[in-house]
Amino acid sequence: MYHPNVWRTTRPLWIAWGLAVVGTLGSLYFSEWMGFAPCPLCWFQRLGLYPLVVILGLGLWRRDRDVWLYAAPFSLFGLAFAIYHNLLYYGALAGTCSFGSDCTTRQIDWFGFISIPLMSLAAFVVINVMLWLERERHR
Repeated sequence: MYHPNVWRTTRPLWIAWGLAVVGTLGSLYFSEWMGFAPCPLCWFQRLGLYPLVVILGLGLWRRDRDVWLYAAPFSLFGLAFAIYHNLLYYGALAGTCSFGSDCTTRQIDWFGFISIPLMSLAAFVVINVMLWLERERHR
């Protein structure tokens, strides 16, 4: 049964789930419709992001108080690869991916600084913060 406070009490999870859905659809749009070949680091970030859609969605549906615990490993995994990808992409670390497409290829550059790796990093940071807020809410 719907309760009017469901949105207010689970807002961090809804935000995290919404970002996971948008990130998943966005990555599929860039690779399938725009024809951008995902680099190896992008694939690892996808491994962290895609399961979050299902895990957080089921957690919201079942009102599972511990869903943050199931989602955190995937989100932290994706965050670690997003940080590393951005360090390579923006030149803070020297190197490149050893196979597949180049991880430093500039496929989009919105407003002179927004790139696909930066969008991924921002999404994972916000998702991790939302999961942390959810954890703190139940302590």
